[in-house]
Amino acid sequence: MSCNWYTCSSDIKEFVFHLLTKTKEIVQDNFIGFYIHGSLAMGGFNPNNSDIDILVITEEPLKIELKRRLAKLFLAYSNHPFPVEVSCLSREQLMPFEHPCPFDFHYSEFWRERYEQDLSLETYEFLNGEIKKDPDLAAHITITFHRGICLEGKPIIEVFPLIPQSFYTSSIMGDFYDCTENIFEKPVYCILNLIRVYWYLKEGVISSKEEAGNWGLSSLPKEMHHTLQKVMYNYFFKQDNYTFEVNELLFISNYFADNVKELLS
Repeated sequence: MSCNWYTCSSDIKEFVFHLLTKTKEIVQDNFIGFYIHGSLAMGGFNPNNSDIDILVITEEPLKIELKRRLAKLFLAYSNHPFPVEVSCLSREQLMPFEHPCPFDFHYSEFWRERYEQDLSLETYEFLNGEIKKDPDLAAHITITFHRGICLEGKPIIEVFPLIPQSFYTSSIMGDFYDCTENIFEKPVYCILNLIRVYWYLKEGVISSKEEAGNWGLSSLPKEMHHTLQKVMYNYFFKQDNYTFEVNELLFISNYFADNVKELLS
């Protein structure tokens, strides 16, 4: 079932420590720290369907060739067996903090084909010296600050700033609006994220998807409990044993849209 860093299997730990070692070999003396956030840090990591979320902090910005070497590393190891989402930031990109936050390098499975193409054709369309910005980093850094784990390097409190609440809210609301639109395509992911945002706005709790789902079962209207039970089963076992009717998804989407709008007003 689900786990966190301290209770996960040796296979998961070996995988993450291998990524840590290989990342340090690439960035060398520029390395400040390697941090995990998300479900593996907070609990609720499901080996069947969870990403391993990582932040790597360096002293100086990464040169282009190092970005390309990092891309090769994560292309080789992500999804074998666990998908990885990683962002690399330099110290100057963290402080003073701006939102959306600039970053040096990012990898997730969404970028796989583009990075593979850049590397195979020896082009620089995606892997180049451009400094991009990511509004999601305000959320990732907030979670790291409050619930993340330092695997090696300087302590979290010495590296990461305390993100203003308005930036964190802005960051998670982007995902919230996406989920209200995509709930029919990705009902499990979207419903759990809608609950996470609602719970935070209502009570200030920063939660994992599993924690949000369990809170929803105990705190949300009984009319949606059957749907939430199906969501949690599918989430834990990465199966589509339970399907969802249009009306039940519309009910949940409208419920959170209305209540979040009220909380923000």
